[in-house]
Amino acid sequence: MTWILDTPPSYSFLLLRLGLAVTFFFHSTQQIFGWFGGRGVQAHLANWRDKHHIPVAIGALGLFIEFFGSFALLIGCLTRPFALGLAVFIATAMLKSHWGHGFFLARRPGEASGIEYTLALFVIAMALLIGGGGAFSVDRLLSR
Repeated sequence: MTWILDTPPSYSFLLLRLGLAVTFFFHSTQQIFGWFGGRGVQAHLANWRDKHHIPVAIGALGLFIEFFGSFALLIGCLTRPFALGLAVFIATAMLKSHWGHGFFLARRPGEASGIEYTLALFVIAMALLIGGGGAFSVDRLLSR
């Protein structure tokens, strides 16, 4: 349990944690609630099932990790487990949806994006998995 919660008082990990939390809050609310121009949960789960052959239960678990992980990362609670979940989710998206479309983001609407953005998110999640929540995290308070 110590490894899960123990984290240095790093402001770098704090910034990574907050950036990933905000990114996944907006991304998950697009997918779940259809906010910010999103299509909603049924459209996303159907797309993952039909186009990427991801079972609905696994897709729903991914959405759960994205949505609740954003709140957990925001306060730095169970940073490492949620960072691991997000890393797996991101790696799956990268391999199933972005791989084979080059490196760079799409340049035109409707064009498939490469791995550039998902790779950056994956690296941030892995850094949090290794380093923990950093300064001002619930994990740091509990590990004392």
